[in-house]
Amino acid sequence: MKVVERYILRRAFAVFIAALTWTLAIVWTTQVLGRIDLVTDSGQSALTFFEVAALILPTVIPIVVPFAVIIAVALTLSTMNSDSELVILNAAGASRLTVIRPILILAVCAAMFSFIVDNVANPMARQRNRELIATSRADLLSLIIQEGTFRKVDEGLFVQVGERLPNGGLGGIFVADSREPNVDLVYYAKDGSFIERNKKQMLVMNEGVIHRKAPGGEVSVISFDSYAFDLSEFSAAANEVTMQPKDRSTSYLMQPQHDDKFYQRNPRLFDAELNRRFSDWLYSIAFAFIALAVAGDARSHREARIHPLVTTVTIALFFRWLGFFANSKAEAAAWIGYVVYAIPIGASLFALWFIRGHRALELPVSVADRLTAFAARLRDRFAAFRQRLTGRASGQGAA
Repeated sequence: MKVVERYILRRAFAVFIAALTWTLAIVWTTQVLGRIDLVTDSGQSALTFFEVAALILPTVIPIVVPFAVIIAVALTLSTMNSDSELVILNAAGASRLTVIRPILILAVCAAMFSFIVDNVANPMARQRNRELIATSRADLLSLIIQEGTFRKVDEGLFVQVGERLPNGGLGGIFVADSREPNVDLVYYAKDGSFIERNKKQMLVMNEGVIHRKAPGGEVSVISFDSYAFDLSEFSAAANEVTMQPKDRSTSYLMQPQHDDKFYQRNPRLFDAELNRRFSDWLYSIAFAFIALAVAGDARSHREARIHPLVTTVTIALFFRWLGFFANSKAEAAAWIGYVVYAIPIGASLFALWFIRGHRALELPVSVADRLTAFAARLRDRFAAFRQRLTGRASGQGAA
């Protein structure tokens, strides 16, 4: 590459890494917060939580990478334009490929990175995540016998043990069961113990009562001397690792086993997931073309109604939303699988048409005016808010 091309690539790559890091951190944090219940509900260690949190990264990376590319390209080119560097390149007789070539190199490298993560690292991380979640529920007894804490055994089923007795038994057993619709069962027993009967784990409760609330609101109370609660089904379900199409490797999706329950239920789920993996990486290249079409030419900022970065991100969000919508509908009909590929390819051709015609890709005037008016309202409200804070501070100082 020429010196100028290396300069552009270096600047774009630096912005790409910064945008990828911060965007990935924000999205990853929101995903991690939803996994805190793995520690609070199942009693796992912090090490297990951090392992699960780390396994989320391969899932987030393919989504974030295209947006990091478009931010890097649009911000780099708009900054070079405002510093008159693009004007100098044009005046020196440099070809447009001088700007396009380093951007495409960055986009292709980002697309390859996204493809590898989505087809290799992500399935492995998802499978490991499934195993960790299953393991966290497998040791059911060790979770329940912790004193003084509610433990979620299953959806709608909670167990609390007041104390562990010296003889190995349990004291103060409380069970809340709302798995049956419109029926709530509450068990309370003075003591009890875990036993294994016919290879089944049973919670035997002694000297207790059952409160049953019927759908009509009637409450009945039943006393018992001994009551056995079957826990074997939850232990078996916890030990079983269920793999969905998103958790499978790409080679498995191409040749799934016919006894797979998900494949038997809907084979198009596997085709939809395969099409998603083979099409998502194209968005990095498509978004790079969009950024080039918006900010790749030297021109005065007075010609643009809004900043080029806002234009590129808005257009990219539109095409990415279409991609997400097509992916969600791909399992309904086979022909939608072609639409999944057509959206990023069509976005690239759409941007290339503007690039070849030396036309700047901009938002429609009505959309640009609405965005400008919205930004102006935000600035006015923020200025008014700051003025009120300044006035209050001045009044307190005078007092």
